[in-house]
Amino acid sequence: MSEPTEANAAGQGTGSAGQAGSTAGRHVRVVLVDDHRMFRTGVQAEIGQTAQTGVEVVGEAADVDQAVTVITATRPEVVLLDVHLPGGGGVEALRRCAPLMGDAEQPVRFLALSVSDAAEDVIGVIRGGARGYVTKTITGTDLVDSVFRVQDGDAVFSPRLAGFVLDAFASTDAPPVDEDLDRLTQREREVLRLIARGYAYKEIAKQLFISVKTVESHVSAVLRKLQLSNRHELTRWATARRLV
Repeated sequence: MSEPTEANAAGQGTGSAGQAGSTAGRHVRVVLVDDHRMFRTGVQAEIGQTAQTGVEVVGEAADVDQAVTVITATRPEVVLLDVHLPGGGGVEALRRCAPLMGDAEQPVRFLALSVSDAAEDVIGVIRGGARGYVTKTITGTDLVDSVFRVQDGDAVFSPRLAGFVLDAFASTDAPPVDEDLDRLTQREREVLRLIARGYAYKEIAKQLFISVKTVESHVSAVLRKLQLSNRHELTRWATARRLV
């Protein structure tokens, strides 16, 4: 989280002086949702020094079920949500937390924080109710500022990702969903993306906490539904739709 490539994601400059100026005297309660424990630990160390940043990390979760339980119990102002999670992904977590997002008195707001910059991922979580989307290259300073902006109800994106959203919602000619992609379940989409990125079945099984046999079943289902013959055709299909 040291690269300055997301400096414009929050619309603010970088540096400790900018952080102190924008967050002084403020406080926000945050839940971290990511299936990689080491990443959660790193984010906690980077932004969770409450006295300096104003961010209090009140809970963590590694999958959708844990996320719903922790978010419901702690009622944070902001949730930092990974897109690819065991149990259905970030979109499923958003769906199950919809009543909390709609609470007029104490709304829970979501900011996607993901390694993925695929248009489908960005548009999916925004349609699901997230207030913004930043990638994991964001600096700690900008992430803190983004969290406070989301707490205030602002929408926060990096410039390129904002373009995906504008294109998706501004075009009246574009269909709201890809009919072929819509045939796939959330888990099949996760497997599809990893296959297209060149992951081996064993690597996919480890990342998604499923068996190799289950991965094979998902790949077979994806090929059948999309009427493709092999993983090379699948990769071309996914690349053409900017899912990789």
